[in-house]
Amino acid sequence: MSPIIKLKYFFEKHGFHVSSRLADKLGMRASNVRLFFIYITFVTAGLGFGVYLTLAFWIKLKDLIRGKRTSVFDL
Repeated sequence: MSPIIKLKYFFEKHGFHVSSRLADKLGMRASNVRLFFIYITFVTAGLGFGVYLTLAFWIKLKDLIRGKRTSVFDL
């Protein structure tokens, strides 16, 4: 068996116990904890993309308001 597959099996075997232990500690079902992690992943990815689009719009708006001058004589 290749080392990559062994590593994959190791993380699958020990990684799924994280949400189970957290659910046991909080008194919840493990599926709800996993669903929460999935939702948080989408929210954080969406938040970063939203900030990127906002900054891009802001820069474009700044360029439209402040006209670019091609030479000194355009004053």
